[in-house]
Amino acid sequence: MGATTEPASAARASGTIRYWAAAKSEAGLAEEPYEAATLAEALAAAKARHADRPKLVRLLGHCSYLVDGSPVGGRDHATVSLSEGGTVEVLPPFAGG
Repeated sequence: MGATTEPASAARASGTIRYWAAAKSEAGLAEEPYEAATLAEALAAAKARHADRPKLVRLLGHCSYLVDGSPVGGRDHATVSLSEGGTVEVLPPFAGG
């Protein structure tokens, strides 16, 4: 069996994307719903919804993410499954640290 980029259970889930700091400012809102099986799907949908906000679309490529409180780190977003009622936290880069 070959490895896939999709999780074994690719069921779509509904949850909340929360934007913080510069991402919140660029999105023009603090949170919005997602319906997706993976983090990659949720982010692609968010980018499509906010296509009229190019700074946000660009920023999403540089953010760190927490899914249900766990850091995503360097994992491929297509392999990060989302859970029903879950939360994706969008954390833009920040100076100081």
